[in-house]
Amino acid sequence: MRAALLPTALLAVVAPAAAANPVQTVAVEAAPEFNRQPEFSPRAARPGEPLLQDLAVMATDVQITGANPELIQIARRTIATEPGQATSASQLNADLAALKQTQLFQDVQVNAIANEQGWNVQYALQPVTIQRVQLNNAQVLSEAMAASLFTSQMGQTVQPSSINQGIANINQWYQDQGYVLAKVQDVRTQRDGSLNVIVAEGVVGSVRTQFIDKEGNITEGRTREDFVLDQLNLRPGDVFQVATAQQDLRELYRLGLFQQARIGLQDRGDNTVDVIYELHEVSARGVNVGGGYSRDSGVFGSVSYNDRNVGGIGQNLALNVQVGTRDTQFNTEFSRAYRASTPNQLGYSFSAFRNRGISGSFDNEVRLEGGDRPHEGRFGGGVAVSGAIDDWDTSVGVNFRRVSIRDGEGALAPVDEFGNALSTSESGIDDLLTLRAQVRNDQRNNPLNPTAGSVASLSTEQSIPVGSGNILMNRLNASYSTYQAMQIFGGPRPEVLALNVQGGTTIGDLPPHQVFLLGGDNAVRGFAPGEVGAGRSFIQASAEYRVPLFNSPVTGVAFADFASDLGSTPHRIGAEGEAERTKIGTGFGYGAGLRLDSPLGILRADFGITNTGDSRLQFGIGHRF
Repeated sequence: MRAALLPTALLAVVAPAAAANPVQTVAVEAAPEFNRQPEFSPRAARPGEPLLQDLAVMATDVQITGANPELIQIARRTIATEPGQATSASQLNADLAALKQTQLFQDVQVNAIANEQGWNVQYALQPVTIQRVQLNNAQVLSEAMAASLFTSQMGQTVQPSSINQGIANINQWYQDQGYVLAKVQDVRTQRDGSLNVIVAEGVVGSVRTQFIDKEGNITEGRTREDFVLDQLNLRPGDVFQVATAQQDLRELYRLGLFQQARIGLQDRGDNTVDVIYELHEVSARGVNVGGGYSRDSGVFGSVSYNDRNVGGIGQNLALNVQVGTRDTQFNTEFSRAYRASTPNQLGYSFSAFRNRGISGSFDNEVRLEGGDRPHEGRFGGGVAVSGAIDDWDTSVGVNFRRVSIRDGEGALAPVDEFGNALSTSESGIDDLLTLRAQVRNDQRNNPLNPTAGSVASLSTEQSIPVGSGNILMNRLNASYSTYQAMQIFGGPRPEVLALNVQGGTTIGDLPPHQVFLLGGDNAVRGFAPGEVGAGRSFIQASAEYRVPLFNSPVTGVAFADFASDLGSTPHRIGAEGEAERTKIGTGFGYGAGLRLDSPLGILRADFGITNTGDSRLQFGIGHRF
């Protein structure tokens, strides 16, 4: 039987969606006719009167009974017979067929009662009663859920307004669940009381990658497509869901290989879409060559090489070698991060280093006999493996480093000019063999430049008392940062309110070169490194408000920092031979700065003002947190 469209009253509710999706017609299929479906025949002819089966007769009145007012109005618009107009037997039979084709009625009968002017026509309707919902093409929507969304129609005679409300409920459910491509495609009533709901849910046909340059043009990429696809949760055959796509974008940004990642959808026209991840790669590989002269190394040459995408699978190789007439230094690391997409493959890292220079463990006030600042040599390496426990990234590793405190000529210097110890051992050389463990939960939408989410970490490092110094200590660190997108100034890009709090403590031995330094560009801005405190324990908090400036790669930042050593900075022997406190212990700084999103990463410049009245312009790479 030919399908017919629902009447205008039903189509009006569906029409808004049709603008975006041209094929949005909601139709109702005609229910199969019963075997004993009556057809109209005119009254018996009076004696001597000829039998005129298709005689045109005036319809003096037209009555419709057996249904609610809404169905009666639909029936009245469906039939051609109108009061005061001519009708006939064939016209009434056509009316019967038209009413059946609406599929709103199980049975329809018509009767014509003759009067002096013509016929009084009566239509008796028996509407379909909806008992159940049957779904077609649905993967994510269950029949039980669909039935609950058609609650006002279940067990009731069919009512187009209730069906339209059910359609709207299903479409809204899809939107609320993030299935933004899904919609009701067709609704049909059935003779047994079933409501046949046909949906198009937006099934993923294929998933592929496409590399673009900064102008958006298609280009070649270094990253292997199979490696990228392994990081994704969206697969062919899945129903497209916004939450899954957003999680995939977060995973891609976490690789640290892409400056921009976005999703394109290509409609196949058969209720499926092809998903294209458009990726703009960062400059993952670089070489630098330089040279110069320093007091420690003499005339030197240096070369550094870094590749964050070795083999196109996100492996990292960093190598820095400096060869001088007096010294040779190097720093190298090779690593592969743990990926949740390949849970059976642990991440790993190997590192080795030999560095010498002015110590960053002591502030500018610490001097050696003769006026030199302490120099620090570090030699060692480590190995670590990483994995995951639920949503927490985990890593464990073994590290060894030999730390030696020396003067500018390379001679060991275990004490400063006042006899304060600069190392645990009396020789000026400390050996640290440590076991380190860390857990980290990173929910940021972009680790390099987050606008939403949070990251929390907790680490512990336990030394084993072997070698020079025989050091036994445990070093604890904890940190939490959160990021909230804002729109105070209403620019095209989101502003960000960023908050960070962290703390740490050392239990057991405390080598002087292992204290927590408070102050500087990565602590309380406006202070010099170590100016606030250099202690066993600390707490620190920072707040930043980041505002993108116009449509440029520059971001303006207002910030405030606070830190305290919790009274743990030790007293030192001073010039008078008495113990004295050389640090303020608690500091506060505030100011403003700029961030430049460059090919080298985010470059930072901050001007900080301290609670002691000092100020300082400081530079760094990457966000403060």
